Amino acid sequence: MANLNLMIPTGTQIVSRIEIKGAQGELLCPVGAVGVIVKAPTDHSHSYRVQFTNGVEAPLRRNEFSIRKQHTSAEGTIEEGDLYQFVIYRVIVGSRAYGLDTEASDTDRRGIYLPPAELHWSLYELPEQLENKDTEECYWELRKFLLLALKANPNILECLYSPLIETITPLAQELLAMREAFLSKLVYQTYNGYVMSQFKKLEQDIRARGEIKWKHAMHLIRLLLSGVTVLREGFVPVRVDEHRDELLAIRRGELDWEEVNARRLALHKEFDAALAITKLPERPDYEKANAFLIRARREMAERQRQD
Repeated sequence: MANLNLMIPTGTQIVSRIEIKGAQGELLCPVGAVGVIVKAPTDHSHSYRVQFTNGVEAPLRRNEFSIRKQHTSAEGTIEEGDLYQFVIYRVIVGSRAYGLDTEASDTDRRGIYLPPAELHWSLYELPEQLENKDTEECYWELRKFLLLALKANPNILECLYSPLIETITPLAQELLAMREAFLSKLVYQTYNGYVMSQFKKLEQDIRARGEIKWKHAMHLIRLLLSGVTVLREGFVPVRVDEHRDELLAIRRGELDWEEVNARRLALHKEFDAALAITKLPERPDYEKANAFLIRARREMAERQRQD
């Protein structure tokens, strides 16, 4: 699987793998010097700009430094960028997946990575997620992904139902085949609770500044619409074609706050009614999810043994 060539964001602390020398060959910073990325390139054919603790700034290629967090986590080093080669599932989410995108919309990618068994058994501390805010990418380690899915995390469930799949291994195909195991009445609690808390914050914004982020309000209404469908029909809708005009009107601020809040309250009632008739179980299938995780771990271990 190809590495995505993760770009390291500005503000990241690094450790130099080389000596930093001046124009006359004088030593400015030794190997192991700590610095911070102050400017990142657009691709790996160019250098990062790094400022060291003594004030020296120097260009460094990606192979000339380590990320400090990984460098100090164990005797060896493990680069977060190297873990991207273990992505087993990659989808496009967000506005492009919803059908709410504009020319200015970013392309948000989410998914799962599954590192080899030796890394789980080693001293290395594997990150629960790989995230690059510059490229709008985030990939959860398989166990973390499953735990969030079992808790009915909306972002995770939408990953499992996104129609825009870019990468999928046979193991990830197995996961999609059992995705209904993650749907339960917990959707009602998780979705409702999040929307209620966020609407309170929007009300505070109105009182404090007289305005809100209408895009955020739109997505909260979309989330309630999604939750109602999950309970009624047993799947997570991602595209919002039927509600597109209404949602875009909210994002453009064409509805006033009272109208949007009234729509929200009406959807809460629909959500209550859907809960009363849903065929979803009280809790997700923890046993099935656990068995899948164990099988995935064993598969990675077996593959490593064969290699």
